[in-house]
Amino acid sequence: MKHTAVNMHDYHVWANQTMFGRLKELPEVYNQEVQSVFPTVSKVMAHIYLTDLCWFDILSGASMAEALSVGHGPLKEQTESKSIGELEALYAQLAEKYRAYFSQQPDLEQTLTLDNPYAGIRDTSVTEIILQVVNHGTYHRGNITAMLRQMGHASVMTELGLFWHVGPN
Repeated sequence: MKHTAVNMHDYHVWANQTMFGRLKELPEVYNQEVQSVFPTVSKVMAHIYLTDLCWFDILSGASMAEALSVGHGPLKEQTESKSIGELEALYAQLAEKYRAYFSQQPDLEQTLTLDNPYAGIRDTSVTEIILQVVNHGTYHRGNITAMLRQMGHASVMTELGLFWHVGPN
């Protein structure tokens, strides 16, 4: 049986793929400006990706300050300028990196010390970090759903309960 953190990450990957599928059906909305938490759907998708990348870098040994700096400046601009297909490909590559990490990490309850430049030092587990990645993505896919509705389009269901029935087991 899969560890809960791995299963939750599988859900996160499935939910992102499901959202990409919907966005590819509505390519005109991807860069459309809207009054919302983010100015465009493309910026939300880039934000989720960059945050996933940040946490992966931390799991791979980078300090939190180092990992946070990667998601700003040129990489942020490059990621935000990607097409739907290009960003989807980056997500797929990062998902593979997470899968490789899980296969090589025997103890997902291992404790890591985070030195968050904004909040201080905290011990946490790999599992907690993965749950943060998933929760963050769920929150922002909700932003996208609201943005799509605001632009006159239905979103797509990315609930964990649906994943239980249709996602990979």
